[in-house]
Amino acid sequence: MSETVQISQADDSAAASPKSTLGRTLRRLGTYTGVRIVTLFITVIIGVYLTILIANMGGYVDRIRSGQIREQIGLQILADPFMRQLEPEERNAIIEERVAIEERRMGLDRPFIVRSFDFLKDALTLNLGRAMFMSSDSGSKEVRNIILERLGSTLILFATTNFILFFGALFAALALSRAYGSFWDRMIIALSPTSSAPGWFYGIFLLLIFAGVLGVLPFGGMVDAPPPDNPLAYGLNMLKHLILPVVALLCSSSAITVFGWRTFFLIYSSEDYVDMAKAKGLPDRMIERRYVLRPTLPNIITSFALMVIAMWTGAIILETVFNWPGLGQLYYQAVSNNETAVIVGNTVIYAYLLGITVFLLDFIYALVDPRVKIGEGTRQ
Repeated sequence: MSETVQISQADDSAAASPKSTLGRTLRRLGTYTGVRIVTLFITVIIGVYLTILIANMGGYVDRIRSGQIREQIGLQILADPFMRQLEPEERNAIIEERVAIEERRMGLDRPFIVRSFDFLKDALTLNLGRAMFMSSDSGSKEVRNIILERLGSTLILFATTNFILFFGALFAALALSRAYGSFWDRMIIALSPTSSAPGWFYGIFLLLIFAGVLGVLPFGGMVDAPPPDNPLAYGLNMLKHLILPVVALLCSSSAITVFGWRTFFLIYSSEDYVDMAKAKGLPDRMIERRYVLRPTLPNIITSFALMVIAMWTGAIILETVFNWPGLGQLYYQAVSNNETAVIVGNTVIYAYLLGITVFLLDFIYALVDPRVKIGEGTRQ
């Protein structure tokens, strides 16, 4: 009877084991996800606050705005015939009163260090109020609308470029790893230093050749003016405007990317387990897919993610060269106009995009490499 009870208890513990294992896995995953989100969010907060300090020049921009307010109100007073008839002391008192009202409305009457923390809270939620000089294409001066209106254009440009670059470089690197020492392999090695030049550098020459000399592609913009009414014609027109900026980015990144990934494939193809698979008589495609490509993917994804981040940071000049209505061009315009709210809002968007990229990397690693376990510090 006791043996029967012991067997029953063993069966119950065995049945409960998968559930407890799943519970521990979910807890570990939840803890890891929470810690990563908090860590990345703290990093974003620090970066955004430093941007606020820099964009405001430590409070100096507030003094510039106070001077602009005083100058604007003074011109309005002098333009009023009735005000010009008043005594200078009375007129100055009216100016000071109106300046104080305007500064109080904009919050300039409070110390900058206090306002910086309020600005940080508003920046993280993109609740940045109204812009001073800039407006969206629809006429709105709300900073949130100005930024979100440009976000889609930047995502279209860089999503298209990154999609072509990732899969094109991946297949090209695999092909070159099979043809080590061939003409095309030596050609890529020779062209790899060309990636030291940024995309906007190539963009200038592409515009001169294909838009200026040949006249087969537009000089810039996202669509023609006026844009086509038909959705299909609108999409085709956008694709025509995408050609030059996408090619410029590919010229800047493709050679070094193919060269680097081809080197990864060559290193992993010389491992002992690859030789063992060949000795077993496995097909070359299977060996390449299972024993070369899959263990190399974490390194490839890491280098690709860093390259994407570098592309975002270089978007300011590239979008300005091609007159592409995205966040990069908006950043340039905001800096030119001392539009602090737009600068900070743009930085927040970039910070969120970079944080999401880093956060997703860990989960992508676990999907492509079975040795990686989310929430554990070692490989199994």
